[in-house]
Amino acid sequence: MNAEQEWLAAFRRAGLIAADETPSIEPLTGGVSSDIVLVHCGERRFCVKRALPRLKVTVEWHAPVERNRSEADWFAVVGQLLPRAVPRIIADHAHEGWFAMEYLPPAQYPLWKTQLRDGQADAAFAASVGQALACIHAATAGRADMAQRFATEQIFFPIRLEAYLLATSEKHPECAAPLRALVQRTGATRCALVHGDVSPKNILRGPQGPVFLDAECAWYGDPAFDLAFCLNHMLLKCLWRPAHAAAFLACFDALAAAYLDGVDWEPRTCLEERSARLLPGLFLARVDGKSPVEYVTQAAQKQQVRALAVPLLQAPPQRLAQVRAAWAKEIGL
Repeated sequence: MNAEQEWLAAFRRAGLIAADETPSIEPLTGGVSSDIVLVHCGERRFCVKRALPRLKVTVEWHAPVERNRSEADWFAVVGQLLPRAVPRIIADHAHEGWFAMEYLPPAQYPLWKTQLRDGQADAAFAASVGQALACIHAATAGRADMAQRFATEQIFFPIRLEAYLLATSEKHPECAAPLRALVQRTGATRCALVHGDVSPKNILRGPQGPVFLDAECAWYGDPAFDLAFCLNHMLLKCLWRPAHAAAFLACFDALAAAYLDGVDWEPRTCLEERSARLLPGLFLARVDGKSPVEYVTQAAQKQQVRALAVPLLQAPPQRLAQVRAAWAKEIGL
């Protein structure tokens, strides 16, 4: 039985297609951690996602396939809080390693990363991302049921803390101590439901606000990680499209301000401090960790990232504005 026949058998068992239906199955590209297909069956279209045990990157990188369950659960929880902020799950077969969700056509739901690539840096939309993220964190903060449901450190650690921060520490012994400290502190902070991969490549710009995808790193942990992870991309995009750097930094400001305005589960200065400390570590990881961004390829650009991150890791900032100001100076704004 080939891969397509396996998919068809699974869809029939799940009742997604009839016994006499043979839909077309189109592989979708863009991710490194899962197989994703678009299924066309008559007038119906839906997407199916299956986690891979080995990620599609240059270095050897394995991750537990149980993250598929975590992602479906994250969509279920957030779907009750913000129904328009996630795709609707139409079949959940995580016990078989996959789930199906509604297909959101790019014409109505463009990818935020694509818009940023094209210079469409809308600070108002960035603020809406920050607001939605803060809403999710606030609604799940301090909840024992969420902590139990998303006790997924065995997934979050290898995919995020090890792959980003610990892997980077091996290439930067001068920053090994602060990077390991970030891992320990982040891993020990458990206070809200974390997405774990809040990146423009995982956010659609829907008609009624952001739609979050790819929550397979979901974990009940430190919400400061989500904020830092997303803000990191606003900094990196300045190297991808330098002509729009000022607009990307405006998105950084808008997203950070909107998010911090929604922090009500702890003092916002405490969360901001943790996020500000994480940010240079994640920044450095995107050139020297296991998952480098594909658009920072020039040696001079990578050196700019290191020139910002290393001093800030050695003398940690307290405020996000400190990181932003240092980066603006580095790139000449």
